[in-house]
Amino acid sequence: MKFIPSQIIYFTRSRTTQRNLKLLLNFMLVLTLMVVTFSVLFHYIMQMEGKEYSWITGFYWTLTVMSTLGFGDITFTSDLGKAFSMVVLLSGILFLLVMLPFTFIQFFYGPWLEAQSRAKTPRELPEKTQGHVILTNFDALTINLIEKFSIYNINYAIIAPDLQRALELYDMKYNVVRGDLGDPETYKRLRIQSAAMLVATNDDMTNTNISFTVREAAKTIPVITNADADNSIDILQLAGSTHVFQFMKMLGESLARRTMGIRMGANVIGRFDQLLIAEAPAMRTPLEGKTILQSKLREKTGVTIVGLWERGQFQLPQPETQISSTTVLVLAGTVEQLNQYDESFSTYRSYRDANIPVIILGGGRVGLAAARVLEERQINYKIVEKSSKKIINDNYILGNAADLDTLNQAGIQKAPSVIITTHDDSMNIYLTIYCRKLRSDMQIVSRANLDGNISKLHSAGADLVMSHASMGAGTIINLLKPNKIVMIAEGLNIFRMPVHASFVGKSLAESQIRRLTGCSVIAISKDNALNINPDPSILLEKHFELVLIGTSDSEKKIMDLYPS
Repeated sequence: MKFIPSQIIYFTRSRTTQRNLKLLLNFMLVLTLMVVTFSVLFHYIMQMEGKEYSWITGFYWTLTVMSTLGFGDITFTSDLGKAFSMVVLLSGILFLLVMLPFTFIQFFYGPWLEAQSRAKTPRELPEKTQGHVILTNFDALTINLIEKFSIYNINYAIIAPDLQRALELYDMKYNVVRGDLGDPETYKRLRIQSAAMLVATNDDMTNTNISFTVREAAKTIPVITNADADNSIDILQLAGSTHVFQFMKMLGESLARRTMGIRMGANVIGRFDQLLIAEAPAMRTPLEGKTILQSKLREKTGVTIVGLWERGQFQLPQPETQISSTTVLVLAGTVEQLNQYDESFSTYRSYRDANIPVIILGGGRVGLAAARVLEERQINYKIVEKSSKKIINDNYILGNAADLDTLNQAGIQKAPSVIITTHDDSMNIYLTIYCRKLRSDMQIVSRANLDGNISKLHSAGADLVMSHASMGAGTIINLLKPNKIVMIAEGLNIFRMPVHASFVGKSLAESQIRRLTGCSVIAISKDNALNINPDPSILLEKHFELVLIGTSDSEKKIMDLYPS
């Protein structure tokens, strides 16, 4: 009921509706004149046959014949009368049974339903809206970003140019506003002046148009855009984009940096002031088969194991936790401490000298980005690509990645790692299963297009899985909340929180933060100085600020248990 006034306003103000109503009115007028004319003729023909009926009876007979009811209680006997009856009947079929319903639907009912739909989908945000994020596209990255917005209570609005798409998103309970991406008025209705940022993940041309248009409505609002092509970066910046990212390229580079073909050392994935967070695969290192207690990492290097990835599952470290060949350690420390880790535990391989390549399945944007990283580090690689148009040098193998002969040609039997980069998650799962069957000891790093398929890829046998949606969402959140949140990996975040009153006077060990929440304290901030990897015996003071690492779920849990 609350939409009815807006529906009526939209319906009556539309020029198209006004024109349609005039046409419908004209049709009804013609139909009325036809009924009146037939009623008059009925009266006179009946008089010619020597019968007398009232004018009401004439209208009654006309309507029953035109509607094809034809009760048969009143009939003509003359040929003229019978011919007239046929004319009335055929006219009724044409005008009353055929044209009237279609005319009514086209000129009234259809527009009324459209008015309902348009009124149902908002065209602007409330005047006092502020601190919100405007999204210009609905894709996997947007979905991931909205999920993170819900954790941090960040308001957002999606612009949907298409009415049907807007209705679909509205019915899915998303905050959607209908509007033209190339119209400055759209952004004014979305209160762009008071927004926190705008995120455009459309194609390069559309993103350029959006950036340029937004600058007409707001000069200083941060505009975050994604670029598919390298030469689009400068154009997007000139158009008004504040930050331009290539999320597909970033994904490919991250996948390549995590392969054993480069090195089996600590790969830095995040930074928080002087604190670095790194991932280190345990496969074929001296750590494999040991417990965390036996590894003596903290004593030897100063780094702290803050978590472990085990086939996509994040685990909290315990002294008795065993490090397996599939374990990826999450380390926290300074530059010096991570360098010490590499000297003590990293294993460097001579894959380049042995001419053993890393295999990349798929020669698209992600695969090419991965290849560039390997090439820069002088690591041999082979790209398996089924399209001959993408073959550019001798590093390419033309063929189907699911074909054994093709994989053998690429060197699957000896390759240290395979990077799966296709844009089809079903294909990626298939290739992961196939490669794992061929080589149980090979590292498999895969791309995921949808976050929902990450666990499936791990179950299929992938050692590491990354998605551009998670990476992009994390990058944007980091810009939105600088110095507060750092998203560093798939669902793994660094964040700050003041010391809760219940912790004051207790040691870090006595607080049992890790056991109760699943978050690990990796640093303590005091007077703007960062104590990295603090001793568990340190007493927590009121003015301390904790720097913690944990999954999105564990972060939400600690915020709920210990609100600031």
